[in-house]
Amino acid sequence: MKIVVRAYEGNDLPEMIKIWNDVVEEGIAFPQEEFLTMQTGKAFFDAQTYTAVAIDADTGGICGLYILHPNNIGRCGHICNASYAVAQEKRGLHIGEKLVSDCLIQAKRLGFGVLQFNAVVAANVHARHLYERLGFVQLGTIPKGFRMKDGHYEDICPYYHEL
Repeated sequence: MKIVVRAYEGNDLPEMIKIWNDVVEEGIAFPQEEFLTMQTGKAFFDAQTYTAVAIDADTGGICGLYILHPNNIGRCGHICNASYAVAQEKRGLHIGEKLVSDCLIQAKRLGFGVLQFNAVVAANVHARHLYERLGFVQLGTIPKGFRMKDGHYEDICPYYHEL
């Protein structure tokens, strides 16, 4: 399967919203609890500094996506943040790696100096291994920083990567 990562287009929204909402429904990675609709999804994705999709070049289907935006303002405005989502049936195919790699390129192109992840759930070992393989550095651990869908709390690990 050949994966192409590109900026999102309006006709991508239905598949993007499904993938995003599936991650929200799982309740183990994103802080969001509300599902996106076509209206709120368009507003959400348009509000980002950059939103990209991973496309299966053979089928044209969307396999994943990411959002990129500032992590803060003013004197910390050079630090950006991102979130990634891969379709459930496409996980384990290195699509996340393509999304994160493209995000690093886009973040630098857009003038950011650091990509920071505020809240990687400690139990998300696949994501953590990917980030570390791509040169991200873990800053520590925040005990019980993430409330899982079932109500218990998991540690979170902030990461950063200089661009």
